Amino acid sequence: MEKRIIDISQELFSCAVFPGDQPPVRKTAMSIKNGDICNLTELSLCAHNGTHVDAPYHFLADGITIDKISLDKFVGKCYVFHHDGDVTAEDAKTMLDRCDETCERLLIGGKCTVTAAAAKVFAAAGLKLIGNESQTVGPEDAPKEVHLVLLGAGVVLLEGIRLQGVAEGSYLLSAAPINLGGCDGAPCRAYLIEI
Repeated sequence: MEKRIIDISQELFSCAVFPGDQPPVRKTAMSIKNGDICNLTELSLCAHNGTHVDAPYHFLADGITIDKISLDKFVGKCYVFHHDGDVTAEDAKTMLDRCDETCERLLIGGKCTVTAAAAKVFAAAGLKLIGNESQTVGPEDAPKEVHLVLLGAGVVLLEGIRLQGVAEGSYLLSAAPINLGGCDGAPCRAYLIEI
C-alpha cells in the first residue's frame, strides 16, 4: 500500500508574512518568450517568509546558524495535534503524554500560541522540533521569551506550516531547510508521510 505524502507548506509568493517583514518578490531575469535562451527567476525574500525554520541564531547572538543544525532535527517521526488558543503548560504535558516515547517532534495545528510556560515543558522534554501554523511560535506581539526558551534548549522551530485537514496522530516529517550559510533561518518545503 502506497503511503500518502501531505504537503504542509505554504506557497511562497502568496504566503503569510510576519507583520513588518518584507513579502517575497519574484522577478523574471530571463524569458524564453522574450528570446532568451531559458527562463530564469530572481528571488528577494526574508529567511522567515512562508513555511520556514528558525535557528538558535535568530534570537541568540552566539546561537548556531541554520547551516550548522543537524538534519535529524528536521526529518523523522512527529506527532500532529490540533489546538486553538494559548498552549498552556498543562496542554503541553497532555500533548507529550499522548505521544509515545519515540516522538521527538510536535506539530500543532490551529490558531494557537505557545506560552512561555508550555515552552519550558517542551524544552525540558528534550524535543528536537516544535511546529505551528502561525508565522511565530510565541505571541506575535512579544515572541522573544518563547523563542529564547526553545531555541536556547536546542529545539528548532518550524513556523508557518498548514495542517488543515491533517488528522491528529503520528507521521514522518521532512522539513529540511535550504542550506543558507550563516543565516538565522531558512524557508523549507515541509511534508508529512503517513505511517
